[in-house]
Amino acid sequence: MVPDVPVDAWVTSAINWLRTTFAGFFDAVAELLRQLLNGMYQVLVLPHPLLLTAILVAIAWLSVRRWVALPVATAGLLLVQAMDLWTDMLQSLAVVLVASAVAVVVGVPLGILAARNDRVRAVVRPVMDFMQTMPVFVYLLPAVFFFGIGVVPGVVATTIFAVPPAVRLTDLGIRQVDAEVVEAAAAFGARPRQILRDVQLPLALPSIMTGVNQVIMLALSMVVVAGLVGGGGLGAVVVRAITQLDIGRGFEGGLAVVVLAIYLDRVTASLGRRLA
Repeated sequence: MVPDVPVDAWVTSAINWLRTTFAGFFDAVAELLRQLLNGMYQVLVLPHPLLLTAILVAIAWLSVRRWVALPVATAGLLLVQAMDLWTDMLQSLAVVLVASAVAVVVGVPLGILAARNDRVRAVVRPVMDFMQTMPVFVYLLPAVFFFGIGVVPGVVATTIFAVPPAVRLTDLGIRQVDAEVVEAAAAFGARPRQILRDVQLPLALPSIMTGVNQVIMLALSMVVVAGLVGGGGLGAVVVRAITQLDIGRGFEGGLAVVVLAIYLDRVTASLGRRLA
């Protein structure tokens, strides 16, 4: 007979211990994230919706450099306003930008470290596998335990869920740099830090930017799920429509998510190609 392994009890004990021991740390993190979100949201809502639409359309055109981007981006953003979901979209956009920025700040250096140290990579790789195969709803449980109900646990869960692409593609991009190029730089007297900064990172930039694009897409997908724990934004619109069986409003919320996803995907992908 297979013995019972009380994994649930172990996890519960570990979470309770962390909540008790590091309560001050979690409060500080929550406050920091709350301030970042409020600041980002205030920046987004400061201009008039039509002015912000013009700014976003201009960013899309400067990134894509195709005239078709102008009417498509304009029509999509105006449609969101016409559905009275502009404020909700900006709330989701603020969460995506903050969570993606934190995920990139954490993921890219970790990917660089994994690319330059096989021992670190041996530890990081199974952790990334575990994080990518874990169901997205599972991330919400510890986030709620540590940070309560609201937008902060949504940001934390979104950040954790979005980190793996930044780590993996940074690691992959640096490892794919031609070894002869690195050896040539070393032969000319370049130090390891100079080789990383002047040779490996520029050549790995296309892969790193692809990772940034995937981070943003995963963050946006998680923002909708975070609506289940009071994350606000378009996720809350979709969750509220589901609970009320409001098919029309749910479709509008989903359509707004699609508009935002297509916009962010095209802009970040085009910027990545240009920077590379």
